[in-house]
Amino acid sequence: MSAPGAAGLHRRARLAGLVVLGLLLVAAWLGSPLQQRLQLAWFDAYQASAPRKIKSMPAVVVAIDEKSLAELGQWPWPRTVLADLVKAINRAGPAAIGIDVLMPEPDRMSPARIAPHLPLADAELSRRIAALPSNDTLLAQALADAPVVLGIAGVPEATGRTLRAAPFRVRGGDPAARLRQFPAVMTSLDELDRAAPGHGLLSTDAEGGVVRRVPLVASVGGTLVPALSLEMLRLATGAPSLNLLAEGDQVKAVGVGELLVPTSAAGAVWVHFSPRDSRRFVSAADVLAGRVPAERLAQKLVLIGATGLGLLDHQATPIGERMPGIEIHAQLLENLFDQTLLTRPEWAPPAELAALLLLGLLLIWAVPVLTPRLAVAVGGASLALVFGGGFAAYLGGRLLLDAATPGLGLLLLFGALLALSLGEATRRKKALELEVQAQREHAARVDGELEAARRIQTGILPRADLLRGEPRIELAASMTPAREVGGDLYDFCMLDADHLFFLIGDVSGKGLGASMFMAVSKALYKSAALRKQSALAEDPAGALMTQANLEVSRENPEAMFVSAFAGILDLASGRLNYCNAGHDNPYVLSPGASPLRRLADGDGPPLCVVDDFAYQGAQCTLAAGDILCLVTDGVTEAQNAAGDLYGGERLQLVLTRRADHSAALLAAVRADVDAFTGPVELADDLTMLVLRWKGADAAGG
Repeated sequence: MSAPGAAGLHRRARLAGLVVLGLLLVAAWLGSPLQQRLQLAWFDAYQASAPRKIKSMPAVVVAIDEKSLAELGQWPWPRTVLADLVKAINRAGPAAIGIDVLMPEPDRMSPARIAPHLPLADAELSRRIAALPSNDTLLAQALADAPVVLGIAGVPEATGRTLRAAPFRVRGGDPAARLRQFPAVMTSLDELDRAAPGHGLLSTDAEGGVVRRVPLVASVGGTLVPALSLEMLRLATGAPSLNLLAEGDQVKAVGVGELLVPTSAAGAVWVHFSPRDSRRFVSAADVLAGRVPAERLAQKLVLIGATGLGLLDHQATPIGERMPGIEIHAQLLENLFDQTLLTRPEWAPPAELAALLLLGLLLIWAVPVLTPRLAVAVGGASLALVFGGGFAAYLGGRLLLDAATPGLGLLLLFGALLALSLGEATRRKKALELEVQAQREHAARVDGELEAARRIQTGILPRADLLRGEPRIELAASMTPAREVGGDLYDFCMLDADHLFFLIGDVSGKGLGASMFMAVSKALYKSAALRKQSALAEDPAGALMTQANLEVSRENPEAMFVSAFAGILDLASGRLNYCNAGHDNPYVLSPGASPLRRLADGDGPPLCVVDDFAYQGAQCTLAAGDILCLVTDGVTEAQNAAGDLYGGERLQLVLTRRADHSAALLAAVRADVDAFTGPVELADDLTMLVLRWKGADAAGG
């Protein structure tokens, strides 16, 4: 193909690529739930492949674990036990204590609640027991004497609870509408809630069942509430309030004292998870029993929460491990203390779209002009750049860049471009092949090679007068190529004194290549027939077709195929053994008023289609005077100037005229085809073989 033509193909492929790239950019910009799930899964892949390495452990979890349940009894414990636990922790001098336990109802184990149910005969004793301080009062005293942050939970429906939260100093705007919204709050018993110096939100955001982000500040009924971890830091530093830096309606950072933590526009942070570590935990039973050294808790951010498997559902995390909620708060405190939070910067979405745009333009420019191997190399390099860049940003800067969306977009764009380029290349190759074929035919016409080939091809076809010494058979055959040479073939010969072998076939394709393959196929088939003379009494046609298929398939570098019909006629009895390899079924004309019929048995695929196919022949018996007419599809598919096909029905009308001689019948069909096509050049080779069995008595006559 000329250079201008190739440039046109490249231009069309690139225009199509630009359209695909534009659609991908719009889809990435608009977003979709599927894209968001893919993005979050990619962020999880970062953490799963390279979890956070622990630098320090400022938080200690006093776990209500299986050991504690075994020693202290089933949960919930009397709140005197929790009071003792808070006092024991406070004696060690912690920086702050966070309690991840909601206690909205009075303790059922308080003396006043138990006394009415005791079988006491002494009324005075019963009165004195009822006058004892309640367990809730004892716990409230313990909470008031320690730097305790009591957990609260945001809920969707009103609870009638009073919200107590540390004040925020807001600078730069009003982001209340962008924050995580809770209509109401669930707190512990009012007596406990009033006693606690601090209150922090326990709620986390589980996206698709996985905890990735935690809001450091939320809005509960219009009031700003800090997360449990942030409120613990406030108590630990002694700050009177928390700080919130906003820009318009977007949160920029949240902090306490000198600590300012960048957040998302909604006030949430991405937790950088590490694998579970037993060093974070001490058992509540060990703390109460004095088995935990004081320095283990001194100046630590101590969290009290349940970790026993029977007490809660563990939360899924990006690293593939399920963790109790109290450990997630501990990991958040480690992130805040070591400044190892993950960040998704504001410039990340535009940068991801820019990567898709620039690398997409590179693919659109390169893929149409490169070989498939080089195109795959460029596409692979583009994907490696996107995915490698995303992992490098995560490992080097703890940045969450979405490589999945541009990576998938580039993969789809590359597939579209490669399909377009290969399609154009295939069309170009076909056009070049046609051009080369035309040039070869022109050169052959100039040099007279095709004329020589035609003479050679005609010369190798047997003449009907070869059977003039056999009175029992009358045979006529002709082959008219659509070009100077054709791909049709026929053959016949006497295998012995009583058996006539005949063959008709059609090679796929036309022209010189088909004619050469025709000559090879004919020679190999005839050779196979001559070698099979000893097996004529069994299934000669099927065995012959099977052997010929093996022979021709070995000599077929161009993957051509041949439809063929072969038969062996016993001239002494009229028994015909035949096999059809994908060819048109022959017609049988019987003398008298018998209808025209076709031989429809003994079918199989064309030769060279299935190398090891075992052909099965069929048999019939001809009556004296029966005519067998075999044609190639060039007869029925001959076209006139209007594009109409000659067709099988018109052929059958000619055959039913009951010609008495094979040559006359062949001539009648040829004349009718010529009358139908007129001056239109043949589109396919036209071949016929007609034979009439005169009967065994014809030899004596």
